[in-house]
Amino acid sequence: MKKEPNELVNQLTKEQDIECARPEKTAKALKDCIDRDYVHVMFKKTGTEVGMKLDRRFCKFDEADFQNAKGKVYMVGGLTLNYDKVKCTAEINLETCEGKGSLEPVSDEDYKVMMAQSDK
Repeated sequence: MKKEPNELVNQLTKEQDIECARPEKTAKALKDCIDRDYVHVMFKKTGTEVGMKLDRRFCKFDEADFQNAKGKVYMVGGLTLNYDKVKCTAEINLETCEGKGSLEPVSDEDYKVMMAQSDK
């Protein structure tokens, strides 16, 4: 029997406004987080902040100019929220450190693969 995702996880499966403001809301701070493969994302509607471990197989940084805070980044990572294993996707504008994002429940096996990739 498949477990239903938590109510909060369900809410966050719909694409919505997000921001990357930890430790501060700047392109440089975001770049430092990306370099550590761990990024905090705040879902503005619910005020839910999650930390995702990046899965670089699916991240895209080719349109990013961190030096001049221009362009955008597309990040994918894994995390556990309220005991549910999920994949977080986020597209962030470097000028504002805001964008769109959502969560997607994943199987235990997919989660293991995603988290193992980010350990490399």
